[in-house]
Amino acid sequence: MNTNIHDYIVKTKQKEWQPLIENGIHYEGIFVKSLKFDPEKNRSTTILLKFEPGASYPYHNHPAGEELFIIEGDAFIAGADLNKGDYLYTPPNFKHSVKSEKGCVILFIIPEEVEIL
Repeated sequence: MNTNIHDYIVKTKQKEWQPLIENGIHYEGIFVKSLKFDPEKNRSTTILLKFEPGASYPYHNHPAGEELFIIEGDAFIAGADLNKGDYLYTPPNFKHSVKSEKGCVILFIIPEEVEIL
């Protein structure tokens, strides 16, 4: 096991926001920064997402659930308004969409790939 702590730190201010593109679909107004990449799954499991005002992510399923924390702004998820400082855990197979009227930055922990419905 690598015990150099510096190999596990992500300096998010030094990373550029990247457009969110999944399976060839570009989600306008949504940007991502990968925080933890799982080489066995070949995907990021912990990310920051930035929604520009009015951006939305379509209705989808989380086969393994998810955890999210609103760092700034607000988001509307499954009929709930979430604001800065709010935390949400969704259990496996929870389905919802995401929209942000004013824009937001969200920390997401997503153990498995989402399924667009």
